Amino acid sequence: MIEILKTQDDKSLKELTLNEAESGSWFNLINPTFEEIQKVSIILDLEEDFIRNSLDADELSRIEYEDGNLLVIINVPILDDERNFDTLPLGLIFTHEGIITVCAKDNKIINSFNSETSKFFDTRDKTKFMLNILFRTAKYYLRYLKIINKQTEEIEDSLRKTTNNKALFKLIEAQKSLVYFTTALKDNRVVLEKILKSVNAQSLIGIIKFSEDDVDMLEDVIIETRQAEEMVEMHRTILESMMDGFASIINNNVNQVMKFLAAITIILSIPTMLGSFWGMNVPIPFSNEPMGFIYVIVISIISALAATIFLFSKKGMY
Repeated sequence: MIEILKTQDDKSLKELTLNEAESGSWFNLINPTFEEIQKVSIILDLEEDFIRNSLDADELSRIEYEDGNLLVIINVPILDDERNFDTLPLGLIFTHEGIITVCAKDNKIINSFNSETSKFFDTRDKTKFMLNILFRTAKYYLRYLKIINKQTEEIEDSLRKTTNNKALFKLIEAQKSLVYFTTALKDNRVVLEKILKSVNAQSLIGIIKFSEDDVDMLEDVIIETRQAEEMVEMHRTILESMMDGFASIINNNVNQVMKFLAAITIILSIPTMLGSFWGMNVPIPFSNEPMGFIYVIVISIISALAATIFLFSKKGMY
């Protein structure tokens, strides 16, 4: 899908066709086809690989400069229909004619830049538009982290009542999401710091220009990304401790059950043993007594009760 938008003087967004695309336009590519990539690359005189790199799900966050064009790849958080969290590369390509965003899937970060929010960004100002996307990315990491934290608390409450595999699998999914978030935020922060370093060295002049306000905003984005990274790492540590705690609780419960079953086995083995002795074809006590069977039953019961009192009086056997 290709969507071409441009901010007008009245802060509204105008949708353009490929033939109407002009300087200051924003090319938004979501899971583009081969033909769509070709058309955009021809119109903007851009290498096709510059666009395709952002569609690789395993692409790491990085910055690349080639033939007067700048490629910035960051990883953005996504939430699927099954309420699972993941990260996905988002490419920001800067040419002299405009800006291109490329992503393999539809995501809320790019969708938040629409006609209803058009007064808060300007596609003609590539620098501020990029910074708005980066800032919104950091905010969404924090927003999704709150959702994960809430889900984790609900799972914890559920596990306090009863331990079931479904809740444990959800906890594992949350832990996996936090691992993705931690890795992505670290890579994003490195990219942002490289951009700031390049701005200070004035190596990006001619592609995107940074004013003092833009530099301040970039520093704010770095701070926000670092904060998100630290919070994700903290919640990840807490979740790992929680998983270890629940594992210990489960092991303890299993040990208690095994102790109880071992005690029951010992208790039941005493009547069985006595019954085996009196079932032998040899002279035995009470063999000629009319009440012999009752005597054996009473002895078995008394022996079992004695074993029960002995075992359950011992610490750790109940």
